[in-house]
Amino acid sequence: MLNLENLRARVRGGGFKPFKLHLTDGREIPVTHPEFIIVANHFVIAATDDGVSYTIDPLHIVAISELIPKPATGQATS
Repeated sequence: MLNLENLRARVRGGGFKPFKLHLTDGREIPVTHPEFIIVANHFVIAATDDGVSYTIDPLHIVAISELIPKPATGQATS
């Protein structure tokens, strides 16, 4: 189980960086903005950019990793 205080600090702390929640069933839930996650005492709610929300028991969060941003489409590369 992930320490919820560490998760809260990551969300509330300055300089938010997008991340993924890794769950016990193998799913990875992207959190791209601090307004897309609620960390309560007994559950976490995470919403994705496309409007899907997940209610997660913290016991099922096994890891957090940095979310590597996708390159913007339609922009020229150098």
